[in-house]
Amino acid sequence: MQWATGALGRVIIRGVLDGRGTELAGVWVHDPAKDGVDAGVLAGRDPVGVTATRDVAEILALDADCVVHAPGRPGDPLVDLDTICALLASGKNVICMNGLTYPYAYGPFVVDDLERACKRGGVSVHGCGISRGFIADALPLMLTRLSQRITHVYARECWDFTLHPSRLMVHSVIGFGKTEEEYLGVLRSHRSTMRAIYSEGLHMMAAGLHLDLDDVDVDVEHRLAGTDLEIASGMVPRGTVAAARWTFSGLAGGRPVLTIEAVHKASAAGVPDWGPPGYAVRVDGRPPLTLTAGADWVPDPIAAAAAHALNSIPIVCAADPGIRTYLDLPPVMSRMEDDRRGRR
Repeated sequence: MQWATGALGRVIIRGVLDGRGTELAGVWVHDPAKDGVDAGVLAGRDPVGVTATRDVAEILALDADCVVHAPGRPGDPLVDLDTICALLASGKNVICMNGLTYPYAYGPFVVDDLERACKRGGVSVHGCGISRGFIADALPLMLTRLSQRITHVYARECWDFTLHPSRLMVHSVIGFGKTEEEYLGVLRSHRSTMRAIYSEGLHMMAAGLHLDLDDVDVDVEHRLAGTDLEIASGMVPRGTVAAARWTFSGLAGGRPVLTIEAVHKASAAGVPDWGPPGYAVRVDGRPPLTLTAGADWVPDPIAAAAAHALNSIPIVCAADPGIRTYLDLPPVMSRMEDDRRGRR
């Protein structure tokens, strides 16, 4: 079952319909205009006989093995915690696309709520994706297997939002196009949300490296547009916020041992500071390791995040009930197309 049909949700629906050994059981939508519309039509396909609904009770009553929860709005994953627990308690495994990659980062109350719901439904919950769920948490851990005596792990992601179509995401959530006064006025609450989001990755890396973090430190810088920037989501006027660099440091023994740097740019061409778009992981150890990639390494982040969720479905459904992070599950892999035999 698919929860929400934004850009990510539509790609996931198409993946299910394209024959991955899964069947679409239902679709929940937020927009009243989508209520009652065929799921195939919402995903840009022919009708498939599954009608979208806004009725949560109807969704909870469905006989579905798994829900891919992609609410479509980035932000604090705990906003939807009650909904996720209700889905779990109804007997549906849940794959979260807005966090919960490492729920233990939020403390015992969140963990207890999720574990109780999983136990009641006999199911599991798993968070995955790309930025949260792979680049800044799973990928660094995979790389550490090639090194010993590790002293520091650094992960960087730099995103260019020139072609991102969502005004809600680019202007409202990230804050591009706001005056400096407006941006600083909401920065305190935004800092709290960003800290929660990226702390999951830091704590998961720490758990994988058998390390206890004392605290998570957050630093943020921003840059103003030197000229008007025409981007897909709308104009970013000269003199308004056009880039931000967030640095999240996991501290142990009085020093940073894990670092995630997240750089957001309204336009990479318009804001040259902080390097080009792309990704990097550095492991300081014996031997030291560095992996870098340009933005074209993942040319379609939405499709890649959807693939991560789709490939996780059979593994999550087969897992023992409870919270199941990347550290608990076997490797998630896709399947090779076999055109000669007409099978996947």
